[in-house]
Amino acid sequence: MNVQLDCIFCIQRQALDAVRLVIDDVEKQEKILRVAMAGLLEMNWNTIPPDIADVVYNIIRKESMEDDPYKNIKKECNDYAMEMYPELKRIVDQSATPLLTAARLAIAGNVIDYGTGSNFDINKTISRVLEQRFRINHFSEFVNNLEKAENLVYLTDNAGEIVFDKILLETIISKYKFKNIFCAVKRTPFINDTTLQDAEYVGIDRLPGVEIMNIEVDGNRHNHSDKTFPDIIAENNMIISKGQRNYETLPDIEKIFFMLIAKCPLIAKEFGAQQGDIILKRGSG
Repeated sequence: MNVQLDCIFCIQRQALDAVRLVIDDVEKQEKILRVAMAGLLEMNWNTIPPDIADVVYNIIRKESMEDDPYKNIKKECNDYAMEMYPELKRIVDQSATPLLTAARLAIAGNVIDYGTGSNFDINKTISRVLEQRFRINHFSEFVNNLEKAENLVYLTDNAGEIVFDKILLETIISKYKFKNIFCAVKRTPFINDTTLQDAEYVGIDRLPGVEIMNIEVDGNRHNHSDKTFPDIIAENNMIISKGQRNYETLPDIEKIFFMLIAKCPLIAKEFGAQQGDIILKRGSG
């Protein structure tokens, strides 16, 4: 999805939120925000939103001298979700359709997104999503692809949410066999997106057969190997993509399954959905 003018205002709001987390002095906040806005004005807006957001967030990190402004919030989200983990596992284990229930929970976890604001209620979202009708429901194709796939790549989105992803991964691993399973996290901190530290903190690295992959989904080289993300897409035949940022960045191809809550009105419109709708969509390209 290309940048819309609405995206520019949203990115400015994200910048202000990040600055306020690490700087208390209002004058310093204004100074950093002005630098970020100047950088925003210099950019070519004929691109995708994550490209612009990354540049602005890099400016915030540099000017504030804080590499990860959301690190404390991310830990709080992970801790809270880990407290929920036993009950979430019980819900899945007692379900007549454990894989579908785990997928619904993974989508519910997508509400933990500080890029779209902090006004969310995870418990209410879980209750709603467990019963809610999918706006786009490609679950049968999802299952068919899991049965045939040799390699699986799971693209995580946010801290806290990664605990819900862990439960879906555990459910998949208990049912299907793969040659390789990669759980991808962001190499560079961005808002409350997951990094290696988050994945290890919640125990993704202890799941059998799962290798954590540090990556930037925009095609930049990553720490796992000397390959770009398009290479990884080409080499793996099942990709689960969580959240809005990954959807905005990735190609629309059949081996990718997008799982998210449509929180942004522009993303919702892209899906022919309403805000709050839940999506499990297979790529169509």
